[in-house]
Amino acid sequence: MKKPFWGGIHPKGNKSLSRGGDLPELQPQQVVLPMIQHIGAACTPLVQVGDVVKRGQKIGDGSGVCAPIHASVSGRVLAVEPRPHPSGRDVLSVVIENDYLDTHDETMMRYLDHKDLEPNTILQIIHDAGIVGMGGATFPTDVKAFSAIGKVDCVLLNACECEPYITADDTLICRFPQQVRGGALVLQWALNPERTVIAIEDNKPEAIAVLKETIQPEDNIEIIVLPTRYPQGAEKQLIQAVTGRLVPAGSLPAAVGCAVFNVATAAAVQRAVYDGMPITRRVVTVTGDGVLSPRNFLVPIGTSFGDTIHAAGGLLDGVQKVISGGPMMGFAQKNLDAPVLKGTNAILCLKHGNETPANPTCIRCARCVSVCPMHLQPLYLYRYTKLGRLPQLDKFHLMDCIECGCCSYICPGQLPLVQTIREGKKLWKEANAK
Repeated sequence: MKKPFWGGIHPKGNKSLSRGGDLPELQPQQVVLPMIQHIGAACTPLVQVGDVVKRGQKIGDGSGVCAPIHASVSGRVLAVEPRPHPSGRDVLSVVIENDYLDTHDETMMRYLDHKDLEPNTILQIIHDAGIVGMGGATFPTDVKAFSAIGKVDCVLLNACECEPYITADDTLICRFPQQVRGGALVLQWALNPERTVIAIEDNKPEAIAVLKETIQPEDNIEIIVLPTRYPQGAEKQLIQAVTGRLVPAGSLPAAVGCAVFNVATAAAVQRAVYDGMPITRRVVTVTGDGVLSPRNFLVPIGTSFGDTIHAAGGLLDGVQKVISGGPMMGFAQKNLDAPVLKGTNAILCLKHGNETPANPTCIRCARCVSVCPMHLQPLYLYRYTKLGRLPQLDKFHLMDCIECGCCSYICPGQLPLVQTIREGKKLWKEANAK
């Protein structure tokens, strides 16, 4: 039974811009692979300038909460140095010149049946493949899965893709449904839940039809179609929408017996187990009114934003903003040399910039409160961040904000609410690190 979550909005989807068509695979002249593409510790480069590498070869690794980095093309290492990163910083990266031979590394084993594997073996394969949350969260998947073993009765595969413009997961399902099914079955085997659910919004009719045709009765996988609503793809909101369970403030989904994985993550799990292939490619949506030919591409990790946009016909005159991700939660880019990462699902090119007015004013209408899916009061988080009052930010549960952007979207005073809340989180983390 579907359960509506609190708050949320219904922005215009704009998904028809990039939906449908073929899925070209890009072949860039070079790739730049940052040693940090996940939440956790940065990797240390394992190669040097002049080394010849194969596609899928591990070129960076680390300890603790970390996901290895693999070469996304075969070729020669040109540099190991700081390069632009979508975060806006320069990050230590491995630069590889593509030899266009696509020579594969065969280090990872291929398996014929996941049911021959122990859960811990599957988690090790996931780790070795460098798999992270590919919906944008980028938390290492093996760590998430390990924390869920024996604690969850429901595994949710997130196919909602609720943010406007983005159709990467939609395209993945339509093009590679067996990968999604296979990944779901592997995760189901490893975690042994009572329920396995693929949740998808009703604005993806082709993907829904493909899933219903692909999933077999013996798979014991439910397909639940939800009414379109933002931010239904957020973990806690999706759990409530599907199961009716409320994740307590400050807790993780496992606290209510659930584990959530993006469908692109599941597909990557299938490729790792059955093909012995780590993450080297991903589907990326290039879209918006500022690009000539919006569409989806299969993009080698490390391809620059500029090269990816060029493949879509290039930027049109009057573009004001290029965003990594969607319009609600994405980050504006200042340098198109920054590369596509494991968590990059879209590059959005817009002619309108939505600049904050010189004197944004709160009119105390409480619309931000009415749409916040986390039951927060964004106007107070905004105010106390501006005043630097950390005790009040704690009191109003600053760190529970998921930065979905609903408050900024609805605010008639055009306050930069999410931007300011992010600044508040930075202040809070700095204060608590002392």
